[in-house]
Amino acid sequence: MAHGSEPGDELVDIVDEHDRVVATVPRRRMRAERLRHRAVFIVVSSGRGELLVHRRSDSKDLWPSRWDIGVGGVVGAGEAWHDAARRELAEEVGILADPVLLHTGTYADDEVDVVGRCYRVVHDGPVSFPDGEVAEARWVDGVGLDALMATERFVPDSLALLPRGSLFPSAGP
Repeated sequence: MAHGSEPGDELVDIVDEHDRVVATVPRRRMRAERLRHRAVFIVVSSGRGELLVHRRSDSKDLWPSRWDIGVGGVVGAGEAWHDAARRELAEEVGILADPVLLHTGTYADDEVDVVGRCYRVVHDGPVSFPDGEVAEARWVDGVGLDALMATERFVPDSLALLPRGSLFPSAGP
């Protein structure tokens, strides 16, 4: 997003059921009309096999204050998938890394319609929240994730597109 511009002004490619671009519109129109768009989802795992989960800020335009199992967001107009994944990692959690593609998928509900690409990155360093989209984050194992999910609301598209088997890879030696 250009410095000084509003998130709703960001241009987004609208795609058909075959992921072909059919229009480019401002993000606020994409949200208001629930138009199908591209998004990236990145699982951040530690070398210990833990998952980084985070709570979205109150200012998010979709599902504010909910917890999320993946970092990510909307792919900008004309932006390459992999570039969007690297950008989102840096913007949301301060990680400069090259994520690995896991799979692609689609998700739609009453609020959103996305074509998604899902990635993974292993990171053991610190995390930060440079753009303010993340309110807090924590590392969890499977038991910790289950406990958090029992008490908190989570973002539904990440849950659907990032199956549990992709969240906890085997820990390294």
